[in-house]
Amino acid sequence: MMRNIKSNFALFPNFYFIFISLLCISLSTECAFAQANFPDKPIKLIVGYPPGGSGDFVTRVTADELGKELGVAVLVDNKPGAGGSIAAELVSKSPADGYTLAVLGPHALIKALFPKLSFDPDKDLISISNLATGSMIICVNPKTPFKTLKDLIDFAKSHPQQLFSAASGNGSTPHLAAALFESTAGVKFTTIQFKGGGAAAQSTMSGDTQVMFATPPTVMGFIKSGMLRPLSVTTAKPSSSVPGIPGALESGLVGYDTNFSFGLYAPKGTPPEIIKKIFDALIKGLQHPGIKERFAFQGMDVNTSKSPESFDNELRAEAPNIFKAVKESGARVE
Repeated sequence: MMRNIKSNFALFPNFYFIFISLLCISLSTECAFAQANFPDKPIKLIVGYPPGGSGDFVTRVTADELGKELGVAVLVDNKPGAGGSIAAELVSKSPADGYTLAVLGPHALIKALFPKLSFDPDKDLISISNLATGSMIICVNPKTPFKTLKDLIDFAKSHPQQLFSAASGNGSTPHLAAALFESTAGVKFTTIQFKGGGAAAQSTMSGDTQVMFATPPTVMGFIKSGMLRPLSVTTAKPSSSVPGIPGALESGLVGYDTNFSFGLYAPKGTPPEIIKKIFDALIKGLQHPGIKERFAFQGMDVNTSKSPESFDNELRAEAPNIFKAVKESGARVE
């Protein structure tokens, strides 16, 4: 009897090993099947910016085109706040299966403005592709006497902190553009923070604030209707996507040149096969007829990357300049 028990026990490890091996094979097969059949359910795009702005516009166009190419619904979920870091952290902690993605600005901007993050965007997110870039617009209330950027700068220099600047949120790209403008031009505004570009534009149009730095989708309609007056774009040269508005250099401000961009990201650990499917669908979708014109109408250019690897290299290459710009501008996030 004891001999049989010992014999059965001795065999148990072999059965255990076989069981574990079969389980691993099963899980591996299921994983490969899931990757091969990706996607088979809706995908969610988490955007780190509020509705109505450039980030929201880019995300919704991207969602439509990805949905057409991948054959599933692609849903947009706005998670604004903290310069996109709230959305970035949410996606970094999501399952790495390709069904939760993020649309964000450059990693370096988030890290420069929020040095005490509980996660590292460079390590916890996979860069898929850049989506779009554009110039921002410096606008004023049309009842102000400022007809040119020089008018604004001259007044601001002689009346420090007497002009109120409407910012679209702490850590937003327009917030940084305004801070960089102040340091470059040698002026100082009194900055009022709002929850998004739409609220900032309403404040400027009402006259509660006099100046704002905005992404084109936020203000183009108001500019065309005469409710806001554009003085300059934030890039040194004029933008073909925002015709009729001079560049900063032409307007007399030397050394000021900044834009904005949005990219697509996935959680760390997302299988390469899934990243490739998303990338290929994205590139094909954003090349569809009419997409370039839709972006241009919003003051942006479609600017997809050659590969996920090249996008990652682009982000790393521009990081030092972003950290330098944040430091020199004195931009701070509460």
